[in-house]
Amino acid sequence: MPQVTTLYESWLTVARERRTEFALHDLAVRRRWSFGELADEAAAGANGAGPVAFPQGAGAGFVLTVLRAWRAGQLVCPLEPSQPRPDVAWPAAPIVHLKTTSATTSEPRLIAFTADQLAADARNLVSTMGLRSDWPNLGVISLAHSYGFSNLVTPLLLHGIPLILGASALPEAVRRAAQGEAALTLPAVPALWRVWHETHAIPPNLRLAISAGAPLPTTLERAVFEATGVKLHNFYGASECGGIAYDRTATPRADGSLAGTPVDHVALSPCDDGCLDIRGPNVASGYWPDATSSLTGGVFHASDLAELRGDQIFLLGRAGDVIHVAGRKVAPETIERALLENHLVREALVLGLPVEGGREEVIAAVLVCRAPVKVSELREFLLARLPAWQVPRHWRVEEEPLANARGKVARAHWRRVLQRSPGP
Repeated sequence: MPQVTTLYESWLTVARERRTEFALHDLAVRRRWSFGELADEAAAGANGAGPVAFPQGAGAGFVLTVLRAWRAGQLVCPLEPSQPRPDVAWPAAPIVHLKTTSATTSEPRLIAFTADQLAADARNLVSTMGLRSDWPNLGVISLAHSYGFSNLVTPLLLHGIPLILGASALPEAVRRAAQGEAALTLPAVPALWRVWHETHAIPPNLRLAISAGAPLPTTLERAVFEATGVKLHNFYGASECGGIAYDRTATPRADGSLAGTPVDHVALSPCDDGCLDIRGPNVASGYWPDATSSLTGGVFHASDLAELRGDQIFLLGRAGDVIHVAGRKVAPETIERALLENHLVREALVLGLPVEGGREEVIAAVLVCRAPVKVSELREFLLARLPAWQVPRHWRVEEEPLANARGKVARAHWRRVLQRSPGP
């Protein structure tokens, strides 16, 4: 593959070839740009002084900040609106981009990418998912997060995939955003797909639907398909490398642990600890500023337990989340998937709580339900599907969603909550 000289030069090639074509629509400010207009506006302005640019927000300003950083040779470090700037020494060339990990299981870390690595991930996703310039991306997920940056920003700037920035992810806003378009691509997280399905807000002109950021329940996948004919394509990735696996099939999966098949140009290999090594031109250079052996030399050692069956990847949970009960082990995802088969359960989180004075754990569940339900009924429901020792001992029901805007559930937070008040 040809090596990228600079990301800005690649952008200029796209802008010249598609100069008069639609590129970007920011619905919050009701403004549209062609590729030529976007290039001209980026060239006419500049970011603040300093070696690093910090794109923030959900509007066109985020994209313009990235382009101006590429032009000026500034390092790009996307941040959420309320996220503080990292207090670190900045890496030198060839590093051009720093991602921030999701921090759902530990403190956030910075991940360093070269231009070639960023471009490789964009190329992999465009090829694997079949992203098309006549199916604009509708952007309602965070542009600063790895998922949004890789699926929305770099496909726009490096491959000419137009981007419509939605005013919000609320159902009525999504309906309005989709109006007037012949066809759309919509990447989102399971929590959003659930809300849109329940409010009948999934656009009828949707041609490609992508779900990532958290496990996609097969019950939701089937329900959307039966109601709309839209197939939710499960996508598995990591901040350290971007895309890893993608479900390319046309019908709903039968097994919720199926992540899909490897993304184009990505190679996966199992390791003795049950996790995967990911290799490819998209793998980051390493963590910054503190390097570790799990991300080095073009290889990322993931912490997800997985099996390879032919060319299919099945995720069995995170290695650090495995629950130890009376000498036996169970991945919390096994119990979560069973709970989500109950039509009254909207969200499910299962954790192991340590038993004082020992290495054993007890199983606890945190649920968000669609209607009041008795714990005894949930226990009976699970006993029909799982061994008795895998049924949670403690239960907690919440009213607010467990997942954040990125579709992630902070297990460390809920573990602390449950240790203080485990519930019945």
